Amino acid sequence: METSKTFPSVETPDEAYQKTFKNCDELLPTLPQTKGWWSVQLFQYHGFWIHIFGIRGSMLIHDHFKPRSTDIVVATSPKCGTTWLRALVFSIINRASFDFSDHPLRKANPQDLVPFFESIIHKDGSTSFVDGIPSPRLLSTHLPYSLFPTRMTDDTSACRFVYICRDPKDVFVSKWHFANKLRPKELPPLSLEETFDLFCKGVSHYGPFWDHVLGYWKDSVESPKKVLFLKYEEVKKEPLGCVRKVAEFLGVPFTPEEENKEIVEQIVKLCSFESMSNQVVNKLDKRYQQRPISNSDFFRKGEVGDWVNHLSPQMAEKLDQITEEKLQDTGFNFH
Repeated sequence: METSKTFPSVETPDEAYQKTFKNCDELLPTLPQTKGWWSVQLFQYHGFWIHIFGIRGSMLIHDHFKPRSTDIVVATSPKCGTTWLRALVFSIINRASFDFSDHPLRKANPQDLVPFFESIIHKDGSTSFVDGIPSPRLLSTHLPYSLFPTRMTDDTSACRFVYICRDPKDVFVSKWHFANKLRPKELPPLSLEETFDLFCKGVSHYGPFWDHVLGYWKDSVESPKKVLFLKYEEVKKEPLGCVRKVAEFLGVPFTPEEENKEIVEQIVKLCSFESMSNQVVNKLDKRYQQRPISNSDFFRKGEVGDWVNHLSPQMAEKLDQITEEKLQDTGFNFH
């Protein structure tokens, strides 16, 4: 008599996805937590303060994302030039596909053209949406480099990261303004002093800020073909050279013919703060339930050194001292 055989059940993609959600829900209560700068809680996850959405996104990427050799990840700590870098990379990669007079960046915010990685990995309850994006996929993230799976970060993977950092004094001021825009109206505004203390302690979205920067910096030194590391101040000072540098890194250098047609100059002009902030689509002040941020919230000043209008000399000195201590013996500095 033949005995019946039992076979292990095979999880469907949707079931595997839900399993990651369940693992995340079980993990969260075990993590240190604190109140975020607006209404959401922050959890300390692998050394960084991240909200639930970011932790779930990281776990889903880890468990289910299938990288391609052509993937490009635009990475930043919040308020370091994310919108600008998205626009530049999108324009560089798609420069042969669109006319500058009728460019997608004139009709859509850069975040709609280079979607947020932690967000779209949640979409539709499986990887179907992100899998369906045609190559080369342009994805944006605030996740620290250490939270990506090794299949994306080791030298055998050809997907590339473009990272931009910024003087921490300007980052803090920009984050403080941004947080107060996002805070529910029933909550009192965050004071500069209270928020400054949190930032100095490393308690900010995707913080500590210095650890975030150093994660990408170290890998850019060790794997320069994997991570391109940019400084906001340098891009502001030499935008043409930086655009050429990004194009070279992404394997699509500008041809002599493109140089003659001043394509680099046109990209820089299109993606400038003045141009982007004056597009009608970026003046919209609509907020939606799934995204409590309006397009206009992404454009404040875009200046280097605006911190002098907000920080006392003592605050600036303290932040510089913390930065010096954090960066000691790393070979990196912000100047």
